[in-house]
Amino acid sequence: MASGTTNMDMTSSGVGLFAIVIFGIAYVLVMAEEFTHLRKSKPVIIAAGIIWGAIAWVAAQQGLSHEAEVAVRHNLLEYAELMLFLLVAMTYINAMEERRVFDALRAWLVASGFGFRSLFWITGVLAFFISPIADNLTTALLMCAVVMAVGGDNTRFITLACINIVVGANAGGAFSPFGDITTLMVWQKGMVDFWTFFALFIPSTVNYLVPAAIMHFAVPNEKPEASGKQMQMQRGAKRIIALFLLTIFTAVSFHNFLHMPPVIGMLTGLGYLQLFGFFLKKTAHRDISDRPDNVEHDGDMGTPGAFNVFSPVARAEWDTLLFFYGVVLCVGGLGFLGYLGLASEIMYNQWGATNANIAVGVLSAIVDNIPVMFAVLTMNPDMSTGQWLLVTMTAGVGGSLLSIGSAAGVALMGQARGKYTFFGHLKWTPVIALGYAASIYVHMLVNNSYFTV
Repeated sequence: MASGTTNMDMTSSGVGLFAIVIFGIAYVLVMAEEFTHLRKSKPVIIAAGIIWGAIAWVAAQQGLSHEAEVAVRHNLLEYAELMLFLLVAMTYINAMEERRVFDALRAWLVASGFGFRSLFWITGVLAFFISPIADNLTTALLMCAVVMAVGGDNTRFITLACINIVVGANAGGAFSPFGDITTLMVWQKGMVDFWTFFALFIPSTVNYLVPAAIMHFAVPNEKPEASGKQMQMQRGAKRIIALFLLTIFTAVSFHNFLHMPPVIGMLTGLGYLQLFGFFLKKTAHRDISDRPDNVEHDGDMGTPGAFNVFSPVARAEWDTLLFFYGVVLCVGGLGFLGYLGLASEIMYNQWGATNANIAVGVLSAIVDNIPVMFAVLTMNPDMSTGQWLLVTMTAGVGGSLLSIGSAAGVALMGQARGKYTFFGHLKWTPVIALGYAASIYVHMLVNNSYFTV
C-alpha cells in the first residue's frame, strides 16, 4: 500500500467476500485458458474494475474516498513502471527475432548433428543462461523450437527435453533481476540490490542440475538425422544485441548510481533502438543484395529488409502486459480490504518467514507466481535479505513443479501440444521437488550471511 493510506478491515464484510469471489472466478478462467481459449487478460481486467468499483462505493459511505483514490493511483504507478520496463525488453527481443538472431541459433543447433542426450543438455543449459538476460518465457519458446525441430516423432525425448527447458528457464531466471517478472518486481521495489540477486546462482544451479541429472538416464540414447539448413542473421543483428546489453547497463546505472527507477534507463535504451532503427531504415538498400531468399518481411516494413522499430513494439505480448494490470489492481484491491494483512499475520508471524517463503513457492506452482509475489511485496513483511532472496527464488523455481505453474510451462504445452502435457510433467514432479528442496538447503547454507537482519 502507498505510504499514508488506510487499509479497510473488510475481510469479513459483504464487499470483502464479494471481492474474493470475483477474483476467484477470474482466476479460474485464467487457469482454464488452455481449454477455453479465453485470453487471460480479459477476466482479470474486468475483475479489477468490479473490485475497485465496489471498494469506491463502500469507501464513499465511510468517508474514505481519498484513501481509496490514493491506493488505486499507487497501484497504477507500480503497474506503469513494470509495464514500460517489460515493453522495452519485449521490443528488443522482438527486434532480435526480426533480425533472425534466434533463427540462426536454432539452425546451427539443428544442423550440428548432436544426439538426443547432448541436445537435452544443450537446450537446458542454454535455457538456464539465456533466461537471466532475456526472460524465461521467450527462452523456453526458443529452446522448444529447437527440440521440436530435431525431435520429430520421438515423443519421449520431446517430453523430457521440454520439462528440462521449463526447469532450466525458471531456475536461470531466479538469479537475475531481468530473468523473471517476480525478480524484476523485487528489484524495482528495492528489496534486493541488483548484484545481490547473483547470490542465488549456486542454489539456482542446484535446482536445475538435480532433476536434469536424474532425467538424463531416461532420455533416448539416439542420434537424430542432421539437417543442412542454414540461416543468416540480417544486417544490424549483432549491434541490436549490443544495444540491448547497453540498455540493461543503463537501467542498472539509473537505479544504482542515480537512485532513479530502472524503467527510466530502459526507456532511454528504447531511444537507442529507435535511433539505430532510423539508421537501418535509411540504409535499407544495403539489405537487398544479401537478403536470404527464405526471409519474409511484413507488409508494413516498407522497403524489403528495412527496420521499423514500431513493428517489434506492436508484436509485444500485450495480453501478458494487460494481464499484469488486472493482477496488480486485483491484488491491490484485496490488500486495501485487509486480506493481505491477514495473510501476512498468519504466514509470516505464525508460520515464520522460512516456512512462509517455502509455501509461497509451492503455491506458485498452482497459482501464477506474479500475483503471489505481488501479494508478498504488498504485505511487505519485515525480513532479512536472505529471506527476500529465498522468496524470490522459491516463487520463481516453484512454478516448475507443475506444467501450469509458470508462463514457460503453459506456453510449451501449446507449442508442443500432445507431446508435452500436464500429466507428462506431473510424472517427474517428485524429481523436480527434490531439486526444489536441495536449492533451498543450499541457499540457506551458502548465503547464511544474508539472513542476519
